[in-house]
Amino acid sequence: MTTLRKPDLVCPAGSLTALKAAVDNGADAVYCGFRDSTNARNFKGLNFDRPTLTEGLRYARARDAEVLVAINTYAQAGRIPEWHAAVDAAAELGVDGLIVADIGLLAYARERHPGLRLHLSVQGSATNHEAIEFCRREFGIQRAVLPRVLTLAQVEQLIRHTEVEIEVFGFGSLCVMNEGRCWLSSHATGESPNTHGVCSPAPYVRWEDGPDGMSARLNGILIDRYGADEKAGYPTLCKGRFEVQGRIDYALEEPTSLNVLSVLDELLRIGVAAIKVEGRQRSPAYVAQVTRTLRAAIDAAAADARYQAKPQWQAELSKLSEGQQVTLGAYSRPWR
Repeated sequence: MTTLRKPDLVCPAGSLTALKAAVDNGADAVYCGFRDSTNARNFKGLNFDRPTLTEGLRYARARDAEVLVAINTYAQAGRIPEWHAAVDAAAELGVDGLIVADIGLLAYARERHPGLRLHLSVQGSATNHEAIEFCRREFGIQRAVLPRVLTLAQVEQLIRHTEVEIEVFGFGSLCVMNEGRCWLSSHATGESPNTHGVCSPAPYVRWEDGPDGMSARLNGILIDRYGADEKAGYPTLCKGRFEVQGRIDYALEEPTSLNVLSVLDELLRIGVAAIKVEGRQRSPAYVAQVTRTLRAAIDAAAADARYQAKPQWQAELSKLSEGQQVTLGAYSRPWR
């Protein structure tokens, strides 16, 4: 029996309850953010202040789990001290690492806190080894989170050409644009998804009941229309239904979730260092179920070269997927 290196399971923590759910169900690390603009998932009612982050650190460390803080928005002109303060606060609290997109903040963190572990955020959009090696040489990053646009072969090639640990997404929503910098959303609302933490900022979302059903709009743009018996999704431009050449359908992307259960053995074989779960805006129950399922699957893939995903695992994750559909996304492109 061949034992492969077991990648870390990195799970979302939008709240202290979600953090505990992730740790209790087998996460090696959790990632979270502050309740301010430095966090790309700065939703009302979620995230951490100093007391709750201190409690989260205590809880995780007592159970041999790490806590990573995402300071993953881009510092805004005239407000840079706010982002510097977030870096300083995380370092003072003793977090296990920072997840950062802005290279200016990477430079600041390395200079002010040279012992602090730095990860390049997915919102840094680094898709080749040259970009990742640049951040290693200049800022000392130890891990990079890859955007969800590379095939498995491309990920493997990248791993071969960098000293930096590579983290990939394993479950959750997909993005067909530059991560966190969607041109569609920016065009429709005039706001950056990176700074607002969501593809469709809530002030621009409208639901309208009419004789043809319920319409979903983003800043006045009709994204979808749902019948009385249809389950309505959150109005995201890339996942809307539009009329193209007389046919109404999902023109860009269907509501579906990334799920790597069937290729976990390949991810281990190519040397992925960590597998990440998307969803800091999701419930603690979601976090618990996804973490528990992926924990079992990763352990099985690391222990047995003949690994196969169990139907039970697939069923459990399918229930938590957008549109109850799953995909391998860019990882599998047989037509290439």
